[in-house]
Amino acid sequence: MAHELAQVNFSRLLAPIDSAQLAEFVAAIDEVNALGEQAPGFVWRLQTEQGNAMAVRAFEWDAGAHGVIVNLTVWTSAEALRDFAYSGRHVGIMRRRREWFAAAAEPTTALWWVPAGHRPSTAEAEEAVRHLRAHGPTPAAFTFRTRFPPPASAA
Repeated sequence: MAHELAQVNFSRLLAPIDSAQLAEFVAAIDEVNALGEQAPGFVWRLQTEQGNAMAVRAFEWDAGAHGVIVNLTVWTSAEALRDFAYSGRHVGIMRRRREWFAAAAEPTTALWWVPAGHRPSTAEAEEAVRHLRAHGPTPAAFTFRTRFPPPASAA
């Protein structure tokens, strides 16, 4: 496989991360991350020494009053990511997102292809979101709804 699928999503917090309002979400993070790591097609996720990405500073240009949380992962395919994201415990958390995160008028999720073995930085993720916002879905940054195949490999 010459390419893998990078995915970023970020969410603006409705309250401080250590607030009672976000307590159920925070309590579920380690479990959901572990399930993601066990999911077919999972390759990598951004994390700190604490095992999650809650302390990662990125997307501060779009943070809102209480900051953002970032999820940056790599998968073997869009189908593998979709199968995890829209099933099981993860979809249960997604259904409750309005309790914890502000609604966004612009995209806060982007997908893009990276060379196999590459681990994208938060700067790359921010660029993908900016590109998607400026140009809509293109091969450089796209959505689940409008996907593009991996780049053709050089012969």
